[in-house]
Amino acid sequence: MTAERTQATDFWVSLARGSEPERLLRLQNHDATRSPSGSLGQSGLRAQTRNSGSQHGMRMSRAGQDRAFAPSIPDTRLDSPGRDRWGFALGRTGAESSTPTIVGSATVLRVATVLRVATLLWVATLGLAPSALAADPFLRRTATVDVVERVGPSVVNITTERITEIKSPFPRRPGADPFFEDFFSNFFEPRSRTVQSLGSGVIFDRNGHVLTNEHVIARADRVRVQIADGREFDAELVGADPTNDIAVLQILVEDDEVLPFTTPGSSSDLMVGEPVIAIGNPFGLSNSVTTGVISATNRSLNTKGSLPFHGLLQTDALINPGNSGGPLLNAEGQLIGINAAIYGGAQGIGFAIPIDVANRVIRELLLHGEVHPVWLGLEFQDIEPALRQVIDLPAGFGGALIHRLQPGSPASRSGVRRGDIVTSFDGQTIKNAQQLFEMLDGMTAGQELRLELFHDGAFRNVAARAEELPQSMVRNIASRMLGLDLEYSQTHLAWEVIDVDPGSASEALGLRGGDFLLGVNGVPLSTQKDLRRAIARLRGRARALVVVQRGPGRYHLTLPLQ
Repeated sequence: MTAERTQATDFWVSLARGSEPERLLRLQNHDATRSPSGSLGQSGLRAQTRNSGSQHGMRMSRAGQDRAFAPSIPDTRLDSPGRDRWGFALGRTGAESSTPTIVGSATVLRVATVLRVATLLWVATLGLAPSALAADPFLRRTATVDVVERVGPSVVNITTERITEIKSPFPRRPGADPFFEDFFSNFFEPRSRTVQSLGSGVIFDRNGHVLTNEHVIARADRVRVQIADGREFDAELVGADPTNDIAVLQILVEDDEVLPFTTPGSSSDLMVGEPVIAIGNPFGLSNSVTTGVISATNRSLNTKGSLPFHGLLQTDALINPGNSGGPLLNAEGQLIGINAAIYGGAQGIGFAIPIDVANRVIRELLLHGEVHPVWLGLEFQDIEPALRQVIDLPAGFGGALIHRLQPGSPASRSGVRRGDIVTSFDGQTIKNAQQLFEMLDGMTAGQELRLELFHDGAFRNVAARAEELPQSMVRNIASRMLGLDLEYSQTHLAWEVIDVDPGSASEALGLRGGDFLLGVNGVPLSTQKDLRRAIARLRGRARALVVVQRGPGRYHLTLPLQ
């Protein structure tokens, strides 16, 4: 590019960047340097800046006469017969046509606009990028960017290790010579294998407590967390609740370590369609961010190998393996949920545990290390078709019929009566008794519950507060459900069978006094509190798997529940 072309380019770039008065002044100076007469090409336009007190402080000189430039009052002189749409004289020669007439502020602005557009187009052909085309930073710094910058540092990547032993490839065969069996086994040194899994979590207080899913840390022998700035720490389990799939970890740090954290918000006022942000560790890709909206609330999800979950948030923010336990945030950066599951075979359908549920579980885990069983003191059953006709339940309604109510229980004190039908529980429609049993499993002590009841052709609403299951009620419930009168034995650290109810299923199986009940549905009964936990998990089940010891032998029995 020649020096003359470079100089011209610099001039037109500076002209495009300036304000309207600055551009006119630069045109004048450029004109003066190119022509002694002050003409610009064939137009002969001259501009000079004076402090005349007008709006822009400028005067226009034409035909040797000065006149104040008043942008608000257009000049309507038409002293040239041929003019284009911008006010320039056309098709004339001589002195009269050598100078264009610019009429009024509107015309000046139009001329400046045309010049600026032409300049930008010409500069673009030269491959230049004027600052006027620079991106607006306010268009890029969205709410998502602000939320990620504020909350991202408190999101952790969780790595769990589980040690499993590798069995010997030389198993003992029945009837084989022990000498030869030991000979081959001695060649194999027992080994172990470490299985790793990945997950996510979020630090929710200044003490370094991490909120995540129970299935992320289940059966883990070692847990390590890594925060966004690259620091890694060991962590220990504070407590976990498989029913609600919530776990709390404690990061092991030195006293002078400072960790970022995000305080849990609320999920009570969520709106379907509002934007959400998910941060997690999918497939080991740390601190990945996805966005979406709340697709639905109060969703139920059936999971393989565990009880269904109710009251979940559905979102279309992409959630993948490794996102479990990570935070779900609203557009204001509030922690509103914990990502928990994805819908198999689909894309863009994920589920999160509402933070209000997680907050109740967190409180229990920090206080007791577990969620204590609670009760309302009512028992219920499905509504049989014949019974539906008798009670005249409106079409389209389902529910569970209350057939037994414990005196003095939370439900009885709230106004629930025997014969009521629970049609809605805590804002969710009840279809059958099994669904109500499943929802009761997720309750925590002190939780306020809203029940919609139908009785004698009318609906009514009551509020009940769940309470911790009293230890004094455990033996009564066990006697009614199992048909066994139990008493804890300090000597054997187990529950001894004192008596068996006549005609019960336990009597039919041959249980008798002096037997010891060692476990119920996988819960070992080694302490007095264990029986309360096991009995609470029998709600809604038709039978239980019990482990009974008689003398030196142990027996696994399937016991129908009453």
